[in-house]
Amino acid sequence: VQLQASGGGLVQAGGSLRLSCAASGRTFGTIAMGWFRQAPGKEREFVASISWSGGSTAYADSVKGRSAISRDNAKNTVYLQMNSLKPEDTAVYFCATRDPRTLGWDRWGQGTQVTVSS
Repeated sequence: VQLQASGGGLVQAGGSLRLSCAASGRTFGTIAMGWFRQAPGKEREFVASISWSGGSTAYADSVKGRSAISRDNAKNTVYLQMNSLKPEDTAVYFCATRDPRTLGWDRWGQGTQVTVSS
C-alpha cells in the first residue's frame, strides 16, 4: 500500500480543513488507518484512527470533539475533518496503515502541512 496525503494549508484559528489520504493497493479495505502529526521540534504524535470497516474510531484528547476521521473504501481514501483549529494544531500530518498482525503502524504517507495562524 502506498499513501498520498493532501488537503493541508494555511488557515486562521477557528477555521476548518479536511485532509485526505489516498491509498493504492487492493488491501486498503481490510486494514485500519491512522493520522499522526509532527510539529517542529516535537515527536510525531497520534491524532486519530479508524478500523477497516469504519465502525470503530479513536482520537487523541487534543483533537477529540473537534475532529472526525472517516473512510471511503470504494475510493481507497481516509479523511480527517478538523474543525475549530488552533495554532497548536500546526504540524505536518501523516497518514499510516496498521499491520493487522503486529498492530504497529507500518506504512506512512509523505505528510501534508497544516498551519494555523492566530
